[in-house]
Amino acid sequence: MTPGPELRIAADTLVVDYMNVDAGEEVLITVDTMTDPDAAAAVFASVLAAGAKPAMVQVPQVPFQGGLADRYLPEILTGAVEKATVWIDLTFPYLAGSGLHDHAMKSNSVRYLLAGDIGSGGIRRLFGDVDLDRFQRAFDVYNKILCTEEGAEIRVTNPLGTDVTFRLGKAAYEKPRRATKPGTYLVPGSCTIFPEIETVKGRIVAEAGFHEYFTAFASPLIIDVDGRIASVTGGGWDRGVLDRSLRRAGGGDYGYVIHFTFALHPAARFTGASFIEDSRVHGMNAVGLGLPWWVPGGGENHPDVVVSEQSIYLNGVLLIRDGIAIAPQTLVDAQRLLCRKAGGVENESAGSTIKGVS
Repeated sequence: MTPGPELRIAADTLVVDYMNVDAGEEVLITVDTMTDPDAAAAVFASVLAAGAKPAMVQVPQVPFQGGLADRYLPEILTGAVEKATVWIDLTFPYLAGSGLHDHAMKSNSVRYLLAGDIGSGGIRRLFGDVDLDRFQRAFDVYNKILCTEEGAEIRVTNPLGTDVTFRLGKAAYEKPRRATKPGTYLVPGSCTIFPEIETVKGRIVAEAGFHEYFTAFASPLIIDVDGRIASVTGGGWDRGVLDRSLRRAGGGDYGYVIHFTFALHPAARFTGASFIEDSRVHGMNAVGLGLPWWVPGGGENHPDVVVSEQSIYLNGVLLIRDGIAIAPQTLVDAQRLLCRKAGGVENESAGSTIKGVS
């Protein structure tokens, strides 16, 4: 199917603007048997229009992400990765953290985008319905305030009962405006908050998650943490799926909480069908569990759960209330930069005097 104009424009933004694809580059697009064909076709067409050389490789959908995917991937894919200068990954579970991805990163020659299950609607919204320059200005303020004060005491709560504290650790990676050098890039839309993992204590109550697949939970899933993850309750059937995913990631144990996020994409929508997009809806928190793929030995399955309407305290001061910035003023001002191309400024009246938020 030929991509419609909105999808094509958004794919051009993803390919040329964000991933910085230039004429003559070798671009690998990986898809699986469940990838949205319209999304794949749009990305392929945009790469071709940029004068680059696209190759799309379809693999069976892998049952697990990360290093656990290795035995399901055809070896012929290694040759394609070695020749690529850009790799756009539209598989889900995604291939970041696999041996193939590790090999690509060690070569220091590939710009990899973890696009995952973004789909054609997600591409239209996340890349086509936002001014990325304006978004980055807001993101840089949020990121500096929420993610860089090493040693700060953080508390995260939400209306469902989340109440967890930790000491802020060192950021594991940056999220630049554009892919200008080799490395792993994520779809824009959230700040990643890294704790000192042994200091995480309290309760996380989640409504959705990605373990072996992405799904909304039949009932709230509760994770109690005391340095390590102590217990998992609720969540219906998916509790068992998350349990085995955590044990894979933690070497038989539950492991740790390895990251929190604050999502701030003004055009993202909670569809229930895309982990990549749903976890970028303003105010969401994708909580990473187990062992991460960005550290040595972290190529295992890395589950995430999604928490909504989070409030964030920094050193005892409430900065985010139910997803809305209320302090300091620089953060409130940055929030006003978050707007869709097709609509008005989000949270125009947001500020310390906002009504109806508790």
